[in-house]
Amino acid sequence: MGFSLPRLYAILDAAQTGDRSLTEVCEILLAAGVRLIQYRDKHSSSRQLYEAGCQIAEQVRRAGGLFIVNDRADVARAVGADGVHLGQGDLPVELARRSLEPGKLVGCSTHDLAQVREADQSSADYIAFGPIFPTESKAKPDAVVGLAGLREARQATRKPLVAIGGITLATAREVTEAGADSVAVIADLLKAADIGARAREFLRVLGGS
Repeated sequence: MGFSLPRLYAILDAAQTGDRSLTEVCEILLAAGVRLIQYRDKHSSSRQLYEAGCQIAEQVRRAGGLFIVNDRADVARAVGADGVHLGQGDLPVELARRSLEPGKLVGCSTHDLAQVREADQSSADYIAFGPIFPTESKAKPDAVVGLAGLREARQATRKPLVAIGGITLATAREVTEAGADSVAVIADLLKAADIGARAREFLRVLGGS
């Protein structure tokens, strides 16, 4: 396949940036070498998502990275993002794609092998699978799939596979060894005392951007 994701998939979760603004954290990540950022905000209004998304999109564009909006294809299109990431409760992949400009990326979250196989048959550009480990980033997380589940998911699709859920610097390498093309991280990046240093460590462990 011609499409490949950066090894580190940083998720900029508005609920986990603490006393820092989204744009400040985004700038730190980009300066550290991160080149794939998803904006995730489960609580703001459409207008707030749009305004923050415009700012982040411009930051990521200047750095030459990829910018993905979580859940909302309409917001992704409005802010000129590179794509949208869909959960199981969001629009179906094909419907979301029709609402985006041609050539934009559509990723989707999966939590079991049946969902992976369904996503594999769709036009999704990449598939996220997890949670690999226990996670606190969701109020009602899905069942942990573990590294064994990740290996099974790897066998079920040739699309780029993103591992997500409770992944830390200490476990990132074993996750890629189990078959993930990219590693999505929220808490272990955003809650680090030095976000930039932690991001650089992830990039080093994962072998580049």
